[in-house]
Amino acid sequence: MTEFESFAVELAAEAAKVTLPFFRGDYAEENKAGAGVFDPVTEADKGAEAAIRRLIASRYPDHGVIGEEYGEDRPDAEHVWILDPIDGTRAFIAGLPMWTTLIALREGGRSTVGAISQPYIGELFLGGPSGAVLMSRGQTRPIRVRACEKLTDAIIATTAPEIFTPPEFGAWTQVMAAARLARYGCDAYAYAMLAMGRIDMVAETGLKLWDWSALIPVVEAAGGEVTDWRGEAVSGDGRIIAVGDPRVREQALVAFRRGAQ
Repeated sequence: MTEFESFAVELAAEAAKVTLPFFRGDYAEENKAGAGVFDPVTEADKGAEAAIRRLIASRYPDHGVIGEEYGEDRPDAEHVWILDPIDGTRAFIAGLPMWTTLIALREGGRSTVGAISQPYIGELFLGGPSGAVLMSRGQTRPIRVRACEKLTDAIIATTAPEIFTPPEFGAWTQVMAAARLARYGCDAYAYAMLAMGRIDMVAETGLKLWDWSALIPVVEAAGGEVTDWRGEAVSGDGRIIAVGDPRVREQALVAFRRGAQ
C-alpha cells in the first residue's frame, strides 16, 4: 500500500469516529435546498468533513482540499483531497447503512486514490496504484469486477428515478427493461459492489465532483471502466456510467446517448 493509500484509510477511520456515534441517534439537520426540495445535511456531515480536513492540514499542509460541506482550499495544489463525508445523507437519516464516506486524492488533474467507506458495516473499498481491495473484519482481500457479455444478463443500479430529467429517465427505463435486474437506493455503495463483482453497471446523473472522484480509482483498479453517457472520459457534466465489462456499456450507449442530448 502506498503512502497516500494508507493515508486515505486513516482519513476514513477519522471520519468514522464522527459519523458512527450519530448514526441512528440524535443530531441536528437542515435542508440545504429551497422549498419543495429536500437536500439534507446533518451535523455528522459537517463534523466528519471538519475532522478529515484537520488531519490533512496537520499531515500535509501543502495539499489542497475540496469538500461538499466546506468548499475549496488550494484547489490548484499538486495534491488535492476531494471529500464527501456522508454520501447518501438520506439513507443516513433513514437509519439505512447504505451511506458511505468518499475520499479521493487528485494528482495531475485525475483521481489516483479512492476510498469508499461504510463504517457501520465495517467495510472499506480502496482503489489506487496498489490495486483494489476490500478491508473488512481485520482482513484485506483483492476485489475484481466480473465479466458480463450481455446487457440482458446484467444487474444494474442507480440511486433513484427522480435524479433523472425526462430524457434521461427515458434512457434509463429503456436500459432497465433490457437488464436482468435493477436496484435503487445504494448511492456510492453500488459502485463498491460493482468493483466487487456483484453489480455490472451503475448509471447516474447530477453528480458533483465529490460524488464521483473517489469512485473512479476503486472501479478502475478493480478492472472496470467509468465514462460519461457518451462513452467518453468523465467530463464533469454529472452523468456517469460505471461498468465491470465494457460490452454491457456498449449495448446501453444508444439509449444513454439519446438521453444525454
